Amino acid sequence: MREWLITNGIGGYASSTDMGLNTRRYHGLLIAATNPPGLRKLILSKVDESIEINGKKYNLYTNTSCGVTTEGYKYMQKFEKTIIPIYTYKVKNVIIEKSICMLYGKNTVVILYRVINQKAKSKLLLTPIVNFRDFHAETHDLKFRYTQKINRDKVQLDFGKEKGKINLYVEGAKYNEYIDNIFYSMFYQKEALRGFDAEENHAVPGTFEVEIMPNEDKEIVFFCSLDGEYGNSLEELQRLSATKIIENEKKRINEQIKESGLIEKAKLPKEEEERQAYIDLVNEYMVSSDNFIVYRPSTKLHTLIAGYPWFLDWGRDTLISFEGILLMPKKYKLAEEILLTLAKAVKQGLVPNGFDEYDGHALYNSVDSSLLLFEGVHKYLKYTGNYDFVKENLYGTMIKILDNYINGINLDNNNIRFDDKTFLISSGTMDTQNTWMDAKVEGRPVTPRNGKAVEINAMWYNALRIMQELSKHYMKMIRFYEYGMLAKNCQKSFVKRFYNPYKKCLYDVLGDDKIRPNQIFALSLTYPVLDCDKDMAKEVFVTVTQKLLNKYGLQTLANSEPGFFAVYEGTPEERDSQYHQGITWPWLLGQYYNALKNLIRAEKNKENKQRLLNTLTQFRINTANTFTNELTKGNTIGNICEIYDSVDDSKGKGAFAQCWSVAEIFRIMLDKKDNDLQ
Repeated sequence: MREWLITNGIGGYASSTDMGLNTRRYHGLLIAATNPPGLRKLILSKVDESIEINGKKYNLYTNTSCGVTTEGYKYMQKFEKTIIPIYTYKVKNVIIEKSICMLYGKNTVVILYRVINQKAKSKLLLTPIVNFRDFHAETHDLKFRYTQKINRDKVQLDFGKEKGKINLYVEGAKYNEYIDNIFYSMFYQKEALRGFDAEENHAVPGTFEVEIMPNEDKEIVFFCSLDGEYGNSLEELQRLSATKIIENEKKRINEQIKESGLIEKAKLPKEEEERQAYIDLVNEYMVSSDNFIVYRPSTKLHTLIAGYPWFLDWGRDTLISFEGILLMPKKYKLAEEILLTLAKAVKQGLVPNGFDEYDGHALYNSVDSSLLLFEGVHKYLKYTGNYDFVKENLYGTMIKILDNYINGINLDNNNIRFDDKTFLISSGTMDTQNTWMDAKVEGRPVTPRNGKAVEINAMWYNALRIMQELSKHYMKMIRFYEYGMLAKNCQKSFVKRFYNPYKKCLYDVLGDDKIRPNQIFALSLTYPVLDCDKDMAKEVFVTVTQKLLNKYGLQTLANSEPGFFAVYEGTPEERDSQYHQGITWPWLLGQYYNALKNLIRAEKNKENKQRLLNTLTQFRINTANTFTNELTKGNTIGNICEIYDSVDDSKGKGAFAQCWSVAEIFRIMLDKKDNDLQ
C-alpha cells in the first residue's frame, strides 16, 4: 500500500492509502488545523461507502478491525493521483469514481462521487466515521459525547464548547441518524510497527442515502467541514461547488508550474518520452513542494511545514529547504515572508528552531538555525538581487545575531560560546541537544554533540564571510573589516583543529573522531571553510563518498564505527537510538551535491575538472533513477520520505513526506546550471 497526501495551505491535510485503508492514526480525510498551522485535530477519519443494486448491498470500503479486513478494495478498478486522489470502483455494471479535494485555506474536505449507473435501480450509502481528537493521540471512548442537529441533508455534530462543531452536507440525500454507534478497534498497521497503540474507536453518527435511477449518471457531493473561522458553515457549504473547488485547485497548481518557468524556459529533451518524463517530474515537484507551504494567521506570513504527518514548522528544516521549495520555482514573495517570519522571531540572537504545536510559541533549542539564515539570505540575493529588501528587513537582525554569538547565549540552555582564543563556536551541554542530530532517550542525547561541532563552525565561518560581503555592499566598512578578521582567524583555527589525518576526515566534534556526514558542510556552503583546491578538502570528500554515501543519501554514521545501526525499527526508544546512528537521510545529498560543485569550481587541472564533471553527471543520473522510482513506486505517491535504512532496496521510513527531502532531491534532479563550473 502506498500513501497519499493533499493539504489545505493552513496546516490541515487529508491522507490515506491507495486501498482506502487507514494504516496510521494520522490518516484521515480531514485533519484540521484549529490554530493554523498547528493544534491539529482528526475530524473525519474516512467515509465508508456502499452501493445498493437491485436491493443487494456491496461495501466499497476497506478497514481492519479485530483481526478482520473488509474487502472493498476488490471492487477497485483504479487509483490515481496527480493533484488529487481519485478512486474508481466497479460493481456489476455500475462505475463509481471518487475524487477527494480540500478547499484551499479552509478546514473543509469535499468528496465528489460520479456514479455511472446501468439498468438497475441503485442507492449510494455514505457513512462518515468521525472523531474530534488530537492528531497525535488515539481514542478509546466507549461513548462519544456529541449532539446532532439535522436539517434534511445537512447535519451538524456538536462536540461541546471545549472542542467544536463538525458540519456534514450531502445535497439531496436522506440522512439516517444513529444513536451511540461506534466503530470499534480500527487497526493501524503502521502504528503497530512503530511500537505505538495501534487501535482506536470512532463515532459513527449516521448514513447519507442517495437514490440513483436506472441509466442515470449522477454526481453526488459529500462535504465535511470544521465549523468556525477556518472552516465553513452549513450555509456556506450549500453555496460551494465541488467541481469548482477541484478545478480551482488544479488551476492553482498549474499557475505555479507556469510561473516557475521550469518547463517553458527549459531546454527540453528532443525525444518525446524524455520530454514528457521531464514535464511529469516538474508537475510532481510543484505538487509535492506546495504541500509544505502554509499560512500562519498570527503573523500574517507564510511558513514551511517540516514534514507530514507529524511535524510542524522548524527553522533549521525551513532554511535547508529554502532554495528547493521557494527559490527554484521563483516563489520570491513567499521566500521573503519566510525570511521575515524567522527574523521577526529572533530572540537573543537565535532564530527559532520551531513553533509549538499547541500554543504556537517559538522554540529556541538550536545553534544552527541562526547561522543557516545567512546562507538563506545569500541564496535569496543570488536569485533576486534584491539588496534593498535585505537591508531594510534583515541586515540589522543579522548583525545582532553575530553579536550575540560573540557575546554568548544561554537561552533554552543552548550554552553558545565564542572562544576568543580559537575563534570557534561551542554550544550545548551533556543534557541538551541543539544540532540537527537531536534525538533523546530518557532525556539524554543519543548523539551528544556539545562542544565545538564541525558543521556549526563551518556555518559560523560562512556567516562571517556573507556578512563581510554584505557590509561591503552597504558601505559598512568597520563591520567589513571586523567580519573579515574573524573569518580569517576562524578558518585558520578550523583547519588546524578539525582535520583528522588518521582517518582523512574532519572530527565531528573536537574530541570525537566518529565519521559522520556533518563534515560535508565544510565543503558545501557558499563560502567553504576548507579550501576546495587543497588536498585536505579532497580527502574529506573522498572519505564521505566511500564511508557514508549510498543511493538514498548519506548515512549518519560509518559502518565501521561502534554503535552503527543499518535498520530503523522497533520501539520508539529503539528507533530514537538508531535515528542518527547510521540511518540514511536524503536531504544530505543536497550538501554532498553542493560540495562536489564547489570542488569542481576550485579545480585548476583540466583533466581533474573533467573527471569531477563526469562524476557530477553520473551523480545526477543515479539520484534521478533512484528517486524517480521512489516517486512512482515508493511509500508515498509523489513524495519523498524522511529517512531510509542503510541497506540495498530500502523502504522509506519516518515522516512519509519530508520537506527537506523533497527540496534537495528535486533541486538536484532539476538543476541544469553548470555554466559556472567550466
